[in-house]
Amino acid sequence: MLRMQQRLSLPFLMLLSLPSTAMGFALAVQISALSWLMSTKYGLKLDEIGIVWAAGPLAGILGQVIIGIISDGVWFWGGRRRPFILVGGVLTAAMLLALPSIGAIDKALGLDAILGVAVAVALALDLSINLGFNPTRSLITDVTPEGAKRTAGYTWMQTVSGTFGVLAYAIGAIYGNIALIYFGAGLALVFSIVPAMLVEEPRVLAHTETAASTQKLGVGALLLLMRPLWAFAVYALIAMGLKIAGYHTHSLWLEVVFGTLALVLIAHALTERQSLDGHEDLAGFRKVLAAHAISWFGMQTLFVFMIGFVQQRFPQLDDKATGQLMSFSFLSLNAVAAVLPGLVLNPLAQRFREVRVHAISLLLMAAGFGFVYLFVHSAPMLYLGMAIIGLGWGAIVSLPFAIFSQSVSPARIGLYMGVFNLSVVLPQLAVSLGVGYLLSQLENKSLVFAIGGVCMALSALAWLAVKQGPRRNVAEDVPAAH
Repeated sequence: MLRMQQRLSLPFLMLLSLPSTAMGFALAVQISALSWLMSTKYGLKLDEIGIVWAAGPLAGILGQVIIGIISDGVWFWGGRRRPFILVGGVLTAAMLLALPSIGAIDKALGLDAILGVAVAVALALDLSINLGFNPTRSLITDVTPEGAKRTAGYTWMQTVSGTFGVLAYAIGAIYGNIALIYFGAGLALVFSIVPAMLVEEPRVLAHTETAASTQKLGVGALLLLMRPLWAFAVYALIAMGLKIAGYHTHSLWLEVVFGTLALVLIAHALTERQSLDGHEDLAGFRKVLAAHAISWFGMQTLFVFMIGFVQQRFPQLDDKATGQLMSFSFLSLNAVAAVLPGLVLNPLAQRFREVRVHAISLLLMAAGFGFVYLFVHSAPMLYLGMAIIGLGWGAIVSLPFAIFSQSVSPARIGLYMGVFNLSVVLPQLAVSLGVGYLLSQLENKSLVFAIGGVCMALSALAWLAVKQGPRRNVAEDVPAAH
């Protein structure tokens, strides 16, 4: 074992962050380049771009849950997470390289079906990312003790990952999205392989020999665990079925019905009574799912459909300038989100607890969305608004992991990471299928930011319903590698 791993020093926490950074960088490439490629190079419409983006959530629904469960219970190549990180990194690099070649792949296959090929490539990329993403985050829980060190692990994870995310958008803005894609493929490969081989995983995890941790969760229990997300899941199945069947236009009654049902299920989860006695707190976990799902609905709306906002607010820009404006915008977002977690959110969380800091960050983020919606008509003002939004984005991708990992068994953290990821991918899928249709029917594309602002304000209120038990911060809980 490396000496810095024994000490859980800052350099080790940064090394531990690199595999997650590899997957995060690949997602940054996707966010920066995919909608731009689909719109400018292949001529897809907003609702068609939404279908391409739907591939990612579909991959995450299966990939992260299944891989999480498997990685909890296997051991080969010297680890339970290492094999998935290595294979996921290699496949992610390969599929990034396929993005600029979608047209060539379509031509070589003789299909003349660019939308279908784009969906297939996007699905393969997301499957590759999801193969490694859950294990990269579970690894942090495996090798850090509950409490301050674990919160530091997840906040520094976002600081390192966010810093490279800034680099991604800088490369896209300066050298173009094609150069970004090739750079991302190389980085994903190196940052997955090297750290995975250096970090020594514990064969036996600390605090796993309890009745709660050894009891298996069946399918019924898993479905109950994800109850706040049922409406998102059923809506996605129906909406996707309608699209496959050829019903590309319909009234908004479906969205209204399932939107109402989603709010009812989320409200029910937020009013459950939590168990704060040191055992698994499944009611608290469901509250985390509910609150996190709301914020991700707003963020995915921004990621997928900001292209429509930019094209409408800045009609004078050509395709290249549009891509650069979006890259600089996401650079502003991620620059703030990179600096904030390790340097600001971590110390604040140690003093005021993670939930309170997270809720305040989301309220600031809601203000940023409102600022863009109401006042932005120039590039500098857009960059300022995205920087304000970054105050909450840094919290979204770091603090929830530290919060929910305190209330579940470390013996099956991969499973909980997979279920937690459903609070990301199911809202993403709902956005891709529902919001894309809504925006295609409306003239005002600025609603992208109105939707985001409302979601962040509601999410902040929802997070305040999450209660945290007494903090544990015991140095002797550090798992020992074998």
